[in-house]
Amino acid sequence: MIVAIDGPSGTGKSSTSKAVASALGLSYLDTGAQYRAITWWMLTNGVPVGDAEAVAAASGKPVIVSGTDPAAPAISVDGADASGPIRTQEVTAAVSAVSAVPEVRARITDLQRSIAAGAVGGIVVEGRDIGTTVLPDADLKVFLTASPEARASRRSGELKGKEASDVSTTREALIKRDQADSSRKTSPLKKADDAVEVDTTELSLEQVVECVVTLVEKAAAEKSRGAGTAAAATANEKAGQISK
Repeated sequence: MIVAIDGPSGTGKSSTSKAVASALGLSYLDTGAQYRAITWWMLTNGVPVGDAEAVAAASGKPVIVSGTDPAAPAISVDGADASGPIRTQEVTAAVSAVSAVPEVRARITDLQRSIAAGAVGGIVVEGRDIGTTVLPDADLKVFLTASPEARASRRSGELKGKEASDVSTTREALIKRDQADSSRKTSPLKKADDAVEVDTTELSLEQVVECVVTLVEKAAAEKSRGAGTAAAATANEKAGQISK
């Protein structure tokens, strides 16, 4: 099973995806962390993130490795743990610009497809363009939404210490990023035509997870029936050939 979960920041993608993967024994991939990782590398190495040509030229240099254990997702850049540094406000403010560069998206998309293809038993992949661009043939596509106010409240609650900000400031930042991600030319943030939309505004995490798990189980059952029908058709065809 390949499950694609898309949506803007603050809708509960990460928490939902990890919980669903754990509940169903699937692997998990946070694609947003990969874009944050390459953005952090650019900032750390003095690449001007506002210069698309400079970002494109450097996009192939960092070595990014993503873990797929939902209980302990990890990400490293050039062998160093980057799980903490990629969550700073500095990275958050720059990630949309970096991720909009076509060369960056091509490099990260190839990495994501490789990880999904190698996942034994299946994987839950979360991001912004998984169902539309990265894995358009996913067995199930889910698009999470929520009101700007709910998203801002959740995101502010995740920030601590000097990185914390008030809800109104966070709301403005989220809306700005939504506009940037939705209007970029390469793989914009949008709902796939065949995705199931789930509004998480009034739902608890447990309710969202239960909803998505139900959707995955239904998709798995349909896939199993389809495989059985195809196998039966093949067997009937071979039997017909033998009888001739």
